Amino acid sequence: MLRPYYTLRCNRIAPRRLVVPIVRGFTSVPRDEPSDVRNMALVAHIDSGKTTLTESILHKSSYISTPGSVDTGSTITDFLPAERERGITIQSASVPVKWKQWSFNLIDTPGHADFGMEVESASRVVDGAVVLIDSVEGVEAQTKAVWAQLSRYDVASRLIFINKLDRPGASFRASLLSLIAHGLHSNPLAVTLPVASMKPDDYVRAEPGIVGLVDLVKWQLWEWTADGECRNHALPLSLDTADLARLLPKEHPIIPHLIPARVALLENLAMFSEELMDKLLALPSEPASYLQIQPQDIIPRLRRATLENQVLPVLCGSALKGVGTELVMDYVGELLASPLDVQIEDEAVNGPLRLLAWKVAWDKRKGWMTFVRVYSGRLRSQSVLFNVNTGKKEKVSKLLLFYASEAQEVDYLPYGSVGVLLGLRFTRTGDTLVSGQGQGKIVTTQSMRGVVLPPAVMSVSVVPNSHSDLEPVEEAIQALVRTDPSVRMDIQDGQILIHALGALHLEIIEGRLRDEWRANFEFGRRQVSYRESLNSKISSDFQEWSTEVAGKVITAKVSLSVSPLAAGEQGDQAFEGNLVLDDKGKPMVAPDASPNQLHPLTHLARGISSALSSSPNTLLPYSQVKVQIMGFKLQRDAPPSVLAGASSAIMKNILKRAGMGPILEPYIKLRISVHEDTIGKVVKDIMDSGGEILNLGSDTPTVSGDEGGEGQWNVETTYIPPVELSPSAPSDNVAGTPRSTRTVHAVAPLSQMLDYSTRLRALSAGHGILDVANVGFREVSESRKMVILRELGR
Repeated sequence: MLRPYYTLRCNRIAPRRLVVPIVRGFTSVPRDEPSDVRNMALVAHIDSGKTTLTESILHKSSYISTPGSVDTGSTITDFLPAERERGITIQSASVPVKWKQWSFNLIDTPGHADFGMEVESASRVVDGAVVLIDSVEGVEAQTKAVWAQLSRYDVASRLIFINKLDRPGASFRASLLSLIAHGLHSNPLAVTLPVASMKPDDYVRAEPGIVGLVDLVKWQLWEWTADGECRNHALPLSLDTADLARLLPKEHPIIPHLIPARVALLENLAMFSEELMDKLLALPSEPASYLQIQPQDIIPRLRRATLENQVLPVLCGSALKGVGTELVMDYVGELLASPLDVQIEDEAVNGPLRLLAWKVAWDKRKGWMTFVRVYSGRLRSQSVLFNVNTGKKEKVSKLLLFYASEAQEVDYLPYGSVGVLLGLRFTRTGDTLVSGQGQGKIVTTQSMRGVVLPPAVMSVSVVPNSHSDLEPVEEAIQALVRTDPSVRMDIQDGQILIHALGALHLEIIEGRLRDEWRANFEFGRRQVSYRESLNSKISSDFQEWSTEVAGKVITAKVSLSVSPLAAGEQGDQAFEGNLVLDDKGKPMVAPDASPNQLHPLTHLARGISSALSSSPNTLLPYSQVKVQIMGFKLQRDAPPSVLAGASSAIMKNILKRAGMGPILEPYIKLRISVHEDTIGKVVKDIMDSGGEILNLGSDTPTVSGDEGGEGQWNVETTYIPPVELSPSAPSDNVAGTPRSTRTVHAVAPLSQMLDYSTRLRALSAGHGILDVANVGFREVSESRKMVILRELGR
């Protein structure tokens, strides 16, 4: 059971690291009210401090006595050998945390693009998220990527935590501006202000640091001492009194900005609350009167605005020093959504059982472990479940709660909780599970929205060491694909190919196959995953296809219209960048994510997706192709599943008749920061590699949205912190690079940039900083097409 004296954690320092198994609020008899549950994820660009913040949260909540370190490999959630060796997060880890009256199901996610599948699956089951931003770098490429993933699954309630304010060059102001410049949100709301030092002279000397925070909502000053102790003080309602002088020196640079910051917060929030607006209008005209508004009048309205994504609360601090962690946990509990806040139709605390499998893992001792979120009802141990997507029954042997790598058995999982099931043999990521009790036919065919798989951009051949190793290698890869659906395996010309999300992803795959499944093999040469498209539109009348079912010939007819995507049309990631439309011209969801698995259109989409996965001309997957179902006919007594085979065969015939189309190559976007004297070498190298320079200049974010974001904001109500709150920030207020550096923005083919980080180190004498993001596939020239075809042996 959690210690009730959580507030003492601020004042206690443990001399050595010790994992204390005292948090067991979810043990054999969970008693948490759904309104107090917060299913939340920490997401960010790599090296923004997610795992460090997780450790700080575990420390402050008394789960551990001393926070671990990523550098020493002693963190709770990064427990894989590869994670501790490399100092990065590779897989998401779930930890139940008890804080005050709330229960957090906290998911720490990877920040590297190669492990985006982990963020994708976590985003599907959380109700809120804390997005971390490095206060030196500002919004980065993967920040925008994870933001888009949260939006894909309608995770509306989010908090920003501007981290690492103790670093030289950190800027609260520039970080907040970068949120607007990159189009993440037009209405960021500063909830806390940083106190770099209690000594005004440190501001004059531009000393980096953070020792305190001002909570603008609760009107409190939080202070952390050098030995790790923290205290909070209520700020006086008048800033010209002796009470404030006992907290801050009268010449402290933050004092003139306290009232303007709170006024901006309240006026911004009042735009979405008539009750709060009325309270403000009833106050005297002087700004100091805004200090009379009590937290209990602010928090419910701030919560409502956060849930409706009208404002984006912004917190700040330093996870490494534990500065601001308590406020993050407080505001996660007070502002982020509970399962009750995001209920949809047919979901209820005591309703029919419905689960979503969001992750599958393998353990040598426990076997297959299926991570689930309970969306309706209550799941008990030894239950029989029905998998809506596969049509198979499964028996639950045990229910577990995972504390990163440590498991604890429980009797049941209540509504809204996240847990692990043992004993499921066929369930995959994204499958919907319902109660399978009873002898009658299960009539439920409605599946929940699944998880979108990111497209693979790199592949490698797998060569077993001997003929006897062939079958074990294939079984190991198939098992790994079940744990990581972003990995795809196929066999071309008798050769096993693995497709992945990047070079680092392939390295981890190789290590897992050897270490976890003891497979004996060698990897071939890495190559990027190309795509094929179409040259022109092809429409077909009804084409007939026949098969035999239970000794009876069944005939189906399908009419399809196939064409390349037009300018302005966007492909669906669930269909590998293709667009599949139903008979009414509306986009279809991926077959496994269809709410009705028995619907004829679901089977048609499954067949089309299968045909698009391999070209009859090059064996490459198709991309940027639009397919519309014009019509279909099926015998009355025929099973709808026949349509999957019919649409696949007919689609393959159409593609074969179309001939070879253009070849598409994956491109990446580069952001390279280098010293002024090496920028010429870097630009020349990118151009020689077939890249295109988009922009040369500083990395300064502007509110005009020059980084591709909307850049819209309300000048009158949005509070932009002054420069002096971040004394060590560069004078030109750039969140990113010193004055002596320049930034190159470019796009280039991935195939030419596989080892670019090594090249950049040589070109920049080790001073270059590289940031990479995938930008999709582009059509190649005819000469490049011939080179690629020779590469593929076609």
